[in-house]
Amino acid sequence: MKTLLLIAVASAVVNNVVLSQFLGICPFLGVSKNTKTAAGMGGAVIFVIGISSFVTSLIYNFIMVPLHIEYLQTIIFILVIAALVQFVEMFLKKKVPPLYQSLGVYLPLITTNCAVLGVALTNVTKSYNILESVVNGLATAIGFFIAIVLMAGLREKIEDNDVPATFQGTAIVLVTACLMSIAFMGFSGMI
Repeated sequence: MKTLLLIAVASAVVNNVVLSQFLGICPFLGVSKNTKTAAGMGGAVIFVIGISSFVTSLIYNFIMVPLHIEYLQTIIFILVIAALVQFVEMFLKKKVPPLYQSLGVYLPLITTNCAVLGVALTNVTKSYNILESVVNGLATAIGFFIAIVLMAGLREKIEDNDVPATFQGTAIVLVTACLMSIAFMGFSGMI
């Protein structure tokens, strides 16, 4: 249990996928304009990473390793992730159309979100078992959720402030992301 807790804290906070590893920057910057959309994207990423961690771990441990085809891991992991994103997209389109519309092009981009593939490859690299893989995946996704919702909240507050003309738009967003990254780097060395 202690190992699982350490994996969870390390993945969510200390080694935050967006702010420490700089994976998943495209949806982080693109969808973080308001907190509602950011939370929806974070929820979709939690689902996709959680399920993909479980499925890719099963496939790797019970199919790829016995058949000695570990060299195909990247291709197989991408296919699994793409299928899961299609499932999420169909579900949101049918059950939650407003969220589907607000996520727009960024929902299919979860397929190419390097954070999702990065988690699957990290699970293999660190030789996590299935339970550890799922905990790492969920904790990483929760870390993504925390980062994107914090960024969305900050961006909403920035809109109400008087920002110099040279910093308006993308510049202030990147400065904010850098400051958030510096703040999260303060957690390094905890675990």
